[in-house]
Formats: sequence, structure tokens, C-alpha cells
Amino acid sequence: MASMGVVSRIFLGKNVINKSRVAVVSNTGIKFYSAAPAYENIKIDVVGAKKNVGLIQLHRPKALNALCKPLFVELGKAVNDFDADNNIAAIIITGNEKAFAAGADIKEMQNNTYSHNTKEGFLREWEDISNCGKPIIAAVNGFALGGGCELAMLCDIIYAGEKAKFGQPEINIGTIPGAGGTQRLPRYVGKSKAMEIVLTGNFIDAHEAEKMGK
Repeated sequence: MASMGVVSRIFLGKNVINKSRVAVVSNTGIKFYSAAPAYENIKIDVVGAKKNVGLIQLHRPKALNALCKPLFVELGKAVNDFDADNNIAAIIITGNEKAFAAGADIKEMQNNTYSHNTKEGFLREWEDISNCGKPIIAAVNGFALGGGCELAMLCDIIYAGEKAKFGQPEINIGTIPGAGGTQRLPRYVGKSKAMEIVLTGNFIDAHEAEKMGK
């Protein structure tokens, strides 16, 4: 997310338009240090004036940060590590200008069965985010669709850039938002808007999302 522009600040209960830029984002991009642990699907860093903010960038650019199992294992580990670090006060999860996360990795999931998902602990790593004791901020630009939208809703605060697009388009492949979308979305935007988003699969931008929030 090299440039966020005007952002909407969505508190999942309080909405405020914040016309400043996200502090950790600069016009030259996000810098990562070689001292950080090596991951394949995410990048991590410690940022902020006091070096007390853990930054996690989803990093599958060719797949628009589609949420595959290895990515979520790494994401869960990074969140747990930052949560356990007494020097970290908050955590940011972000993507890039094109996509926060464009959804689940459908190719990976398409042949899964109920028994397989139960045995393998499908979506178990999502609990690492929801159980984190420190505030987690989703810094969203580009697509946050399907699982990507659900991941953003797992976070405590959402910062949405001008190019952000939220949606639950699972209906287009004959399924439902199965990672919390049917539960969290009504809490945040109300039943009527949640039904509209889920049943049409339409995308909404940051300004629409800010207006819908309670």
C-alpha cells in the first residue's frame, strides 16, 4: 500500500472519516528489514515512531493475496509472536494497492470435503487473530473480497483507502461466506445491508462501507 490517499476509519461500532494518511505508509512504499523472520507468503516489520507497532503485509501479489493455508499459518504465527512481544502495542495487517486479499484460494479449497476440513482444522488459524489480546488494524486498499473481507472484519479497526472494494461474492460460486461473514457483517452494517451484500455479491467502496457502519 504505497499510497492510501484519503482513508475511512471504521471502528466496527464508530465511524469517523480521517483525512490523514496511515502513519506507517509512505509514498515510497513499506520498508522491511532483513532481521525479520523469513516467510514465503507474508512480510513483517516493526514500525512506528516508538517502534512498537507490528506490521504484517500479505504477500502473494500474483494471486492478489488469495488466502491459502500456508499464508494463514504464517499469519497466525506472526500475530501470535507480536502478541507475545511486550514491546509491541498494536498490530497492522495490510496488503498492497491492488488487493488486501481478493478472497480464499479457491483452487486449494475446491476438492475439500467436510471430513477433511474437520480433520485438518480448516480455518483454525483465524482464531489466532480473533483471540489476539492487542488491537489489530486492517489497512485496506484494493480488493477485500470473500475471505479477505472476513479477515478485515476479524480486526478491531479498519482503515480503508480510496481504492478499497469490499464484498462477499461467494454467491457467484454457489456458496456462502463461511469464515464469519454471515455473523460479523450483520453486526457491523445491520441485517438488511448484510443480506444485500451477501445475496447480490455486489462490491462496496470505502465511503459506502463507512456510511453503512453502526
